Amino acid sequence: MLNMEQLIKTFSDYAWGIPLVVLLIGGGLYLLILSRFLPFRYIGHAIQVLRGKYDDPNDPGQISHFKALTTALSSTIGMGNIAGVAVAISVGGPGAMFWMWISALVGMSTKFFTSTLAIMYRGKDSAGELQGGPMYFIMEGLGKSWKPLAVMFSLAGMFGALPVVNANQLTQAINDIVLIPNGVEVGFTSNAIIAMVLVSLTSVIILGGLKRISNAASKMVPSMVILYFVLVLFILISNYEIVPKYFVMIFTDAFAAENFKGEPFFGGVLGALILLGIRRGAFSNEAGIGTAPMAHGAAKTDEPVREGLVAMLGPAIDTLVVCTLTALAILVTGVWETTSDNGVSLTASAFNHAMPGYGAYLLMICVLIFSVSSLFSYAYYGSKCLSFLIGADKKHYYNFIYIISIILAVTTPFSMMLNLIDGVFALMAIPTMISTIIMAPRVVKEIKGYIERIKED
Repeated sequence: MLNMEQLIKTFSDYAWGIPLVVLLIGGGLYLLILSRFLPFRYIGHAIQVLRGKYDDPNDPGQISHFKALTTALSSTIGMGNIAGVAVAISVGGPGAMFWMWISALVGMSTKFFTSTLAIMYRGKDSAGELQGGPMYFIMEGLGKSWKPLAVMFSLAGMFGALPVVNANQLTQAINDIVLIPNGVEVGFTSNAIIAMVLVSLTSVIILGGLKRISNAASKMVPSMVILYFVLVLFILISNYEIVPKYFVMIFTDAFAAENFKGEPFFGGVLGALILLGIRRGAFSNEAGIGTAPMAHGAAKTDEPVREGLVAMLGPAIDTLVVCTLTALAILVTGVWETTSDNGVSLTASAFNHAMPGYGAYLLMICVLIFSVSSLFSYAYYGSKCLSFLIGADKKHYYNFIYIISIILAVTTPFSMMLNLIDGVFALMAIPTMISTIIMAPRVVKEIKGYIERIKED
């Protein structure tokens, strides 16, 4: 197991080298400048689209704009926001959050472009169903000679969609918050029982397909964000006198890197801190990875730019709002300096510190909803990748791989699971970003046409 853990860590560190950071952040900046900062100029319009102002039931696609966004958000607003932020702060200190913000701001333009392409170049699966996502826009937009890139994305996507981090951290949360404090002995048996409950719950939803997944997500996502927001707001109000100090510290520590505890990158701790923030940001909001375009590609619309604008709201909600809430809760309660906890346990310590006796249980409710909603969306992504590779009639086989992986994740170390998903996300980002950068000028042309059409309306 130790050898396997080291091997996965080496793979993840190698995948997250300078080339990938340049591709994600440099590519995102290029897209932002190319679109003349369109994502930030049209936020108001994006919210109108999201609220259903332009919905037409006769448009091609399977789900509404709102359901497409909540399905995408149900995968991104998950353990990246609770465990991922905690990992970033425990290793990098407050400054890691600043670089997560940068990754989100750049990620808004990346998500706009990738999700616009997902509608512009929808393809049909072997069953004749209209589908979107990087593998389809690579094939439809760049041609069959680019198929190896589409296959690379789909192979990596099957592994990237496995729910190993969510299942692992949900189990850790149940153990730390519910079982151990109540004198229950935790071990393989208790973990196996948790795994079986998760498997049963997940199976009911994922075997029902995208409609059932999007219906569940559209109900769960808004409620879980509001609940989490209220709880963290209570923590911040309770510690209101030190909130400004830590908010400022996020900015100052981003360049001083005084609290960084990891290994230097290219001989410097600042470079390592930037890499950590970008890596955790990508894990949290998935901009440039290629998962969200699979959900947005199923939206009922014949206006690609419209769906791109809805998609770009994802990183803003996910990282700028939810991740910031987690970071401030961990910072103002001081648990990042006083405990050796990591992942979800660190966030639980923050909630327990602010609300002794019941805070961790309230977090447990959020963790449960975050994790379970993520389990639904990722199953859809993975089966879509398998469908592209071997045919739509065989995509249901992925659900069985998915369910087995939940059982494996529950009994495996967190660091190993996190490194595995990090590494595979890197492999998904390569084909997504390369194809998006190549086709970006076509999106710009589409933007101009769309702006003309809405002016006429």
